[in-house]
Amino acid sequence: MTYTTTDGSNGDGTGGRTGGAGDGRRWHVPGDDLRAYARGELAAPRLWSADTHLAACAHCRGVLADVGDPVALDAGWARLDAELDVPRPGLLESLLLRCGVADHTARLLAATPTLRRSWLGAVAAVLVLTLAVTAGYAAGGPPTFFLALAPLLPLAGVALSYGPALDPTYEVAVVAPMHGFRLLMTRTVAVLAAGLGLNGLATLALPGYGLRALGWLLPALALTATGLALTARLGPVLAPSLVGGGWIALLMTAEASRADADDPLAPFTAVGQGVSALVAVLAAGLLVLLRDRFDAGRAHAA
Repeated sequence: MTYTTTDGSNGDGTGGRTGGAGDGRRWHVPGDDLRAYARGELAAPRLWSADTHLAACAHCRGVLADVGDPVALDAGWARLDAELDVPRPGLLESLLLRCGVADHTARLLAATPTLRRSWLGAVAAVLVLTLAVTAGYAAGGPPTFFLALAPLLPLAGVALSYGPALDPTYEVAVVAPMHGFRLLMTRTVAVLAAGLGLNGLATLALPGYGLRALGWLLPALALTATGLALTARLGPVLAPSLVGGGWIALLMTAEASRADADDPLAPFTAVGQGVSALVAVLAAGLLVLLRDRFDAGRAHAA
């Protein structure tokens, strides 16, 4: 950017309008730039440089007042303030915006705690350790440890994505321009996509077990749907805690009752998978019936 020095020449030596002597500054914004600034036509980066200089130079502000239209100047300042105040979207938010997601929805999804690298990294580490333990079993045995743990990860992720006690951006979510149930479902789908995706990648690391390694999928959907349905009545902490505790108790009971250590646990048999699918459907229906309760909770929090 070319500025006018107090000795009457431009900063590049081409000459130009002199700045006011005695103001202690060696250069000023050229008159052409000031007139363009006043008309709202000065583009970045000249706009940013001129704005920074005007904030500290009384002489240039006086010249600007002489050449500019007050209404246009006010509009220019307002436009500049708006540009400076707009948050810069991160990588995930930018990707969502490119995919056509509304800006406020993308902002809420990007702020979801369980979509952060720390949470995803922790889940990946847990799955790697689980796979290591599972691989240490006899080759012909069922992947019981992996199947028992995998359904709990999506449940925990959804629980951490919604609620004043767990979500650091809950106040933003409360005033978001969307139905409370829609917000819950938006974040749930995003978290499930991430959680189930990581579980799916882990399943690919167990090719020797075939379809048995996918036995976690229906229980995961059943636990998540049940936890969400109970959240409407019990809250985002107690509900998933009870569901997770119930799942562990069920596995312990199934372990104690099976006759052969090589037999699959009851939840991972054909009958158990059918029960999981039924529970998932019933819990989803109950969740829809109780959807208005999530708005009541947001109104109370606000």
